Amino acid sequence: MFLLASPPHHCHIPIHSNLSQDWIQAIIPGQMEAGQLELSSCSRYDLELVQNLSAGGYTPSLGHNLSVLGSGPEILLSGLKQESCKDGWTYSTEYYESTVVTEFNLVCGDLWKQPLTSLAYFLGGLSGCLVSGQISDRFGRKPVLFGAIAMLSVFSSALAFAPSWPFFTLLFYMMGVGQIASYVTLFVLGSEILVGSTRVLFSGLSLPIVYAFSMMLLPGTAYLVRNWRHLSLIMTVPGLACMPLWMLIPESPRWLVSCCRFQEAEMILRSAALKNQVEAPQVIFVTAKVEKEEIQEAESYSLLDLLRAKKLRCLTLMLWLMWFSLGISYFGLSFNLSSLYGNPFLNYFLLSAVELPAYFASFLAARSLPRRQTYMGFVLLGALALFLIQITLQSYPSLTLALVLIGKFGILAGSASLYIFTGELFPTVVRNTAMSSCAMFSRVGSSVSPYLVQLAVFYQFLPWIVMGALSLLGVLLCFLLPETFKQPLPDTIQQMAATQRLRLPWTSAPPKDDGKLTKDQTIAPEIICTTHL
Repeated sequence: MFLLASPPHHCHIPIHSNLSQDWIQAIIPGQMEAGQLELSSCSRYDLELVQNLSAGGYTPSLGHNLSVLGSGPEILLSGLKQESCKDGWTYSTEYYESTVVTEFNLVCGDLWKQPLTSLAYFLGGLSGCLVSGQISDRFGRKPVLFGAIAMLSVFSSALAFAPSWPFFTLLFYMMGVGQIASYVTLFVLGSEILVGSTRVLFSGLSLPIVYAFSMMLLPGTAYLVRNWRHLSLIMTVPGLACMPLWMLIPESPRWLVSCCRFQEAEMILRSAALKNQVEAPQVIFVTAKVEKEEIQEAESYSLLDLLRAKKLRCLTLMLWLMWFSLGISYFGLSFNLSSLYGNPFLNYFLLSAVELPAYFASFLAARSLPRRQTYMGFVLLGALALFLIQITLQSYPSLTLALVLIGKFGILAGSASLYIFTGELFPTVVRNTAMSSCAMFSRVGSSVSPYLVQLAVFYQFLPWIVMGALSLLGVLLCFLLPETFKQPLPDTIQQMAATQRLRLPWTSAPPKDDGKLTKDQTIAPEIICTTHL
C-alpha cells in the first residue's frame, strides 16, 4: 500500500520550454468527471506546437476547461495534437516523497507493472506456503520459523538498495516467501505447544492482535518516513529483534512425538510441568514402542496425501476454496482502498484498527460458540456490507468507508475463526502441511486481488460483487464441515471426524458411532493425557 503507492501525476513540462503562464496551465488536457476537473495522467498537447503558439502570442481558447483569459488571439485546444509524456512525469508529493512507482515510473505504458509487482509478492507467499509446510513437518517448526524471519529481514534490507524494477520485484517475491512461512509456522508451533483455552487465546486473539497492532503502526511509520527505501530499511528491525528468542522458544512436542523423538518431547513436557508447578507422571509415553512403526509411517505424508487419502480429500478441497474466497476478499478490500476518498494513511489505519475488535469478537466466539456457526455468522455480515457498498459508493463516501470497515470486520473475524477451525480439523501428522496448503490457496486469492480492481473498467461495482459472492460460497461450503468445538485435537488421520451431508448448522448432529471410530480413538490414550498436561 505504501511502497507501491501511485500518487496523482501528469506529464512533466521542462523548465526551459519557454511557455507563457497561460500555456503552462493549459498544456495538460483535462475533462470534467463527477463534477471535478481531472487532468490527464498520460498525455499532453504537442510541446513543439504549443511552444510555437506561445511564441506567436496565441492564448488558449475559453472553450477548453483549462483555458485562461489572454490578450492575444485564441486557439481552440480540443483541436490540437496530443503526445505522450516524452519528458517523464511530475508526481504529487502531498502524501509521498518517493515510492517505487514514482522512482521507476510504473505508470501509463508501464502501468501493468504495478499489479504484477504485487502479484510477485503474493506468489512468493504461495511458494512459501507450498515449501515451508513440508519442510516444517520434516525438519521441525522452530528452525523453519526462525529461518523465515531471518529471510524476511534480509530481503527487506536488500529491497532498500534495489537498482531497478526487475530487481525490486525479485526481492519482493522473496519477502513474500518469508512473510507467510513465518506466520503459518508460528501459528502451528503455538497451537501445538499450548493446550485447551490457552491455545485458543494464543491462536484466536494474542497472535492476531499483535499482527493488527503492527499494521496500525505501519501507516504512522509510513507517514513519518515517506521515502520507500528508508521505509524498507525500518521494516528489517523487528525481524532482527526476534533472533535472540531462539533460546526461549521450544520445539513442538507433538511434532517430536510424530517423529519418534520421545525423549526430547518428554524433556520439554517435564520442563513445562516444572515451570507450571504441575507434577508430571512418571511415565508419559507408555505405548511409544507399540506406536513407533505407525508414527514412522506418518512421517511420509506430503501435500499430495491431502488429496490421496479419501478421508482428507473432500475436507481439503472445501477448505482450499474457503481460504481462497477469504484471501481474495481480504486483500481486495485493501487494494480497493485506493479508490476511497480521504487521506490514505488515515484510511489504512482505520482499516487496520478494525482488526482489533474483529479478532476480539472471534476470540470470544471461539471460547463459547461452535466453529461453524461462528464462521458463517461473521462472513455473512461481511458479505452483506460488501453488497451494500453498491448503493453508497458514489454519493456517500463516509458511509461507504463505514461499510468497508464492517466488511473488513466480518471477513477478518471469519478468517480468524477459520484459522482455528482448520487447525482443529487436521491431525498432527499433516497439520503444518495442511495449514500451509490452505494458506497457499489464500495466497492464490490474494494474487488475484490486485487485478480485482481492474474489473471496475467493465462495471464500477463488479469488484465488490465478486468479493461478496465468493464470501457467500465459503459460507455454503462450511455447512459440509464437521464440528470441532470441545473435541479432542486429532493426532492421526484415523482420529479425524468425517465430513457431513448438507444440513443446517443448528440441526447438525455428531456422526454416528460405527465401531470403527471408537476403535481408532483408543490408539493413543497416553498422548491425550499428555495434551492435558
